[in-house]
Amino acid sequence: MAETAETQQADSRQAARAERRAARLAKQIGAFAKEHGGAEGHLAHTGQTGTRIVLVGQDGGWGDLVAPSYAVAESATRKSGITMHESFDGDFAAKIRTGPYEWTRMAGIQLGGPSNSR
Repeated sequence: MAETAETQQADSRQAARAERRAARLAKQIGAFAKEHGGAEGHLAHTGQTGTRIVLVGQDGGWGDLVAPSYAVAESATRKSGITMHESFDGDFAAKIRTGPYEWTRMAGIQLGGPSNSR
């Protein structure tokens, strides 16, 4: 019986920790959306390390956050109120605006730009 109480207590602490993490992520998502005139998102599994929350602003700015689990990421995006996409399809991806930095990082070596390591 003592083990059951300890297990329930540990589960309760873990759930509270996940809720706090989701609230912090939701706050960060809200700040991103405010800075970029609104935002949309997509959740992408990253394996054992968690779930990536990909954000695309209405102005084409983009960024990402990493949540420790899919459930925490889902809770954070729900709390933030942004529109979520099931897939990162062409229409959604076309909203992203990249600049010279991204292009040199993506193709630097092939195009004679700066290398990715310094």
